[in-house]
Formats: sequence, structure tokens, C-alpha cells
Amino acid sequence: MTDQRIFNFNAGPAALPLPVLEEIQASFLNFNNSGMSITEISHRSSYFDEVINDAVERVKRLLHIDDQYHVLFIQGGASMQFAMIPMNFLSDGQSADYVNTGTWSTKAIKEVQIQNKGVKVVASSEDKDFSYIPNEIEFSKDARYVHITSNNTIKGTQFAKFPDTGGIPIVSDMSSDIFSRPLPMDRFGMIYAGAQKNLGPSGTCLVIIKKDFLDTANEDLPSMLKYSTYAAKNSMYNTPPCFGVYTIDLVLKWIEEEMGGLEKMEAFNLEKAGILYDFMDSSDFYRATAKKDSRSLMNVTFRLPDEDLEKLFIQKATDQGLGGLKGHRSVGGCRASIYNATTMEAINALVQFMESFQKEARP
Repeated sequence: MTDQRIFNFNAGPAALPLPVLEEIQASFLNFNNSGMSITEISHRSSYFDEVINDAVERVKRLLHIDDQYHVLFIQGGASMQFAMIPMNFLSDGQSADYVNTGTWSTKAIKEVQIQNKGVKVVASSEDKDFSYIPNEIEFSKDARYVHITSNNTIKGTQFAKFPDTGGIPIVSDMSSDIFSRPLPMDRFGMIYAGAQKNLGPSGTCLVIIKKDFLDTANEDLPSMLKYSTYAAKNSMYNTPPCFGVYTIDLVLKWIEEEMGGLEKMEAFNLEKAGILYDFMDSSDFYRATAKKDSRSLMNVTFRLPDEDLEKLFIQKATDQGLGGLKGHRSVGGCRASIYNATTMEAINALVQFMESFQKEARP
């Protein structure tokens, strides 16, 4: 155990900005002079109205969107969205195009198939172990929507540019790179993101959905599985995840006011990832697993010469306060998740450790 904070490279739940954690700590017992904790206040109160409305407005300002979009907070994480999307947007005789770039795309496709809805996998990088992002994809002209996973935490790949779908709305799982860069919002019918990787604590999913896309949704569904239910009630049809929404609001405030918006956030993320990838590319000891033109700015996946060295690397890194560097259990290896909240100090500490570990392993 340690009484000091470590450098947190976990993939999710992941690092949150320290100023956000400090603000939560300072106000936790008495939120906004209410005499109550944020975890105690009523979601029907003016206190929480201010929180959720501020979060909605910050989302819109950061992404430069207007009232043509709904901003929703839904429980169940991104995994529930895998099922809700085809429920809401695929009727009999309709089909959607899916691009398979790894585990989360595969899970999303499975949820469409479970419902016996129409799905066409128009591109996949499975042939090379999901180490790249497919390009030059031929989409179906009659597809209801195109589904992509913008960033792949397990394999360390990311869409550097979003595909040209010929006007078909893109529905994107952005759980691990939401608010890491500006977005061409006119291309998307819907964006969704489980908060626990790059936005807040687990338990909340942010959904941004274009109103004209929502207007085409199926309505003969259970209330809690319809996006229109959340849109009609400002995400408060039932009790929302209040603490999660509050934390997300503070993270959005940090991005907007302290980091200076998404353009500056992207520049910072490019700099951090560049330092790490450049170091590995100059080494014959560490090997980044993703193809260069598909590398993620959020999840840097890499291997060492053998698995025994990887185990030792993770153990010694943990001992020196560098946590969360073990690769996903399905692929092994190592992974540094360097989300928005990861500081330059953390990146430099990691590179310094990697240099010293290499020298020890190859004296």
C-alpha cells in the first residue's frame, strides 16, 4: 500500500484529472452549500438541475453543436448501447454496416445478431489480428447507419480520420477517446461513450444523438430502452447516475477552462503519444503492436522480447509507482493508457523507467 498517488495507466476505470478529484473532495460533504453530499441530493432538485444542464451545455460548446443534438446520460455503459442501437434503429428488412476493428466491435455485432436484425460486416482487420484500421471501405448504399469503434483499447488502434460513408449517418462507440480531439459532428447520427475511460467514473454512458436521426427511431420498445424516453425527460425519466454526471461535468469544465478546448487537448495528446511511440521506435527492445498509421493516441500497446521480461517489467513498474501497464488479459503484453488526464510528468516517468529497464535487461 502507498499513501501517495501513483502514475495511473489503467485502461478503465482510468485516471481522472487531479483538479477534478480535489474539487470533488473539497465539496463532497457539502455540495454547493446544500448541506448534503452530491451523492445525497435529489435528482429532482434545483441543485442537480444545475449540474446536468451545465454538463449538457459544456458538451455542446466543446463539440460546437447546437440544439439539433440531444445530450443524454444513460446507465448500463457502452455495452448496453450495443443492444439499444439496433433495437431503436433497425426494423424488419433494414440492415446496418459494421466495421470490425476488435473486441468491442465484435461484441456490438453480436448484439445485432442476437436480435436477428440485419447486419453486414463491410470491413474487418481480423486478418492481421486487429493491428490496423481498414480503409477504402465500400459501404452499402441502403445501410440504415454505419457503426464504428473510433478507438480500440485492447489492440491500440484508432481511426485517425473518419470514413466517408456517402452521407449514411455514422454511429460511433467513442468510449476511449471521447473529447480527446475535435470531431466532424455533421458526419455522425450518434456518438456514445462509457465514461470510465476518458470522461468520468464507471456507471454512466454519454450519448449524443442528432434529433433528425432520433426522429426515425422505433417507438414500440420498453420505455427504458428507447432513446426518446431519455430525450423527453432530460435523462431523468428515472433516477440518473448523479455522481457520475457531476464528475463528468467537472471533467468537461477542466477540458474547457483549464486545457482550453478540444484543439488544445488534441495537441497535448499528440505530444504525449509522440514521445512514447518515438522512444519505442528508436528501440529494438520495445515493439509497438499497432501499425503506424493506425496507432492510438489513447492506448499504447507494446511487447518486450519475451513474456518473462514483460512480467518483470510490469512488476518493477508497479513497484516504482507506474500502475496499470499490464496488457488486456485476452492479448497479453503491455499497455499504457494515456487518456486526457495523463500528465506529461507521467509520460516522462514512464519513458525514463523503460530506458532504465532496457539497460538492466541488456547490460
